[in-house]
Amino acid sequence: MEKGSNNTRRSFIKTAVTGTAVVTFGGILPGFSAKSYASILGANERVRVAMMGVNARGLALATNFAMQPNCEVIYVCDVDERAAQKCIAKVEETQNKKTKAQPDFRKALEDKNLDALVVAAPDHWHAPAAILASKAGKHVYLEKPCSHNPHEGELLVAAVDKYKNVIQMGNQRRSWPNVIAGIKELHNGIIGRPYFAKTWYTNNRKPIGIGKEAAVPSWLNYDLWQGPAPHKAYKDNVIHYNWHWFWHWGTGEALNNGTHMVDIARWGLKVDYPTKVSSNGGRYHYKDDWETPDTQIINMEFGHDKFISWEGRSCNSVPVEGSTVGVIFYGENGSLQIDGSNAYKVFDLKGKLLKEVKDDTKVEATSLTNPSQVLDAYHLQNFFDAIKKGSFLNSDIISGHQSTLLVQLGNIALRTGTSLNINPKNGRIIDNPEAMKYWSRAYEPGWEPTI
Repeated sequence: MEKGSNNTRRSFIKTAVTGTAVVTFGGILPGFSAKSYASILGANERVRVAMMGVNARGLALATNFAMQPNCEVIYVCDVDERAAQKCIAKVEETQNKKTKAQPDFRKALEDKNLDALVVAAPDHWHAPAAILASKAGKHVYLEKPCSHNPHEGELLVAAVDKYKNVIQMGNQRRSWPNVIAGIKELHNGIIGRPYFAKTWYTNNRKPIGIGKEAAVPSWLNYDLWQGPAPHKAYKDNVIHYNWHWFWHWGTGEALNNGTHMVDIARWGLKVDYPTKVSSNGGRYHYKDDWETPDTQIINMEFGHDKFISWEGRSCNSVPVEGSTVGVIFYGENGSLQIDGSNAYKVFDLKGKLLKEVKDDTKVEATSLTNPSQVLDAYHLQNFFDAIKKGSFLNSDIISGHQSTLLVQLGNIALRTGTSLNINPKNGRIIDNPEAMKYWSRAYEPGWEPTI
């Protein structure tokens, strides 16, 4: 950029605000930091956000939001005092501006200057927090899965319809350029008619042991951490990450990681709700408190001509099709594979590689917190554009609910030991009262989410 050229500078800043150059060069333009951009852009051009849940994935998200020149993190909300202080320090270092600690996100929602809530708290909080934010007139960036159970997903769809706010689900690959290009090629017929999508995720997670009841740590507001979930005594092997593997708070590997690739599969096959869902699996590797499956297969049928499968292995990371995470579409004339990176491959019917589109951007697919910061900024900018300009959301809440529901149905099929017949018009289970018991959940009195 030529020094003293105000027109050129304004052009670059405009590009940054729309999200193009922001992410092309690793988050921000070369020669500028988030701090310098923050001093250039007017306050009314920035989206002011509150971060809810910043211990792991939330810390990575907070950093990424703070890096964006058209965003300002004004609240950090966490029930863990240690996590909050660590995040505040990181955010202030990144955006060169003070942010506030507000342990109870509901109080942050009272601020008329707040534009959006970013929800990265545990799964049982996702939909209830997003609904409270919607009622408060705020937009929401909602980490996947969008809900703990199908009823909450339906409530989210109803909330957007009522309050007319923006809710973007954090299935970030919907905004990765080469993933978008690969799906476009699929839709344009590069492998003929696609009819089967195989998806998978593998990892080597350690056992979580047998938890013991203990005193609540001084740094933790445990009542607020539990929030809408019926309250239980504190145990020493749940917080932080292990809550994923308890049905009371989490949703297992299927929703933790399966949501991402099942979403791409649904997108690629152009399907909405299934007609039949079945699942098998269990906790096979270790004998501990882990309740959800560490090994699971979910099969989803869409009429008689489309089919998706998901394979999850939490305790054996041997790759599938050369990758620890991915989706491969099979069609009349070949196959198209998208793994955990911003890339895709096309094969003929005999497995010969016909085309490969790569991206040098590093993605650590097995990272628990921040596998793809640079690429994820595309998704953040899409969220900002939807707020500021009414642009099309790459992952609106209807789409997010549909993809989340697929793996929720898989978990329900597993837990009931039945094959589920599904109404393809709305995704609801047909003639299975036992399975419908899992459609919603019990809530702590006074915490029931309502629209």
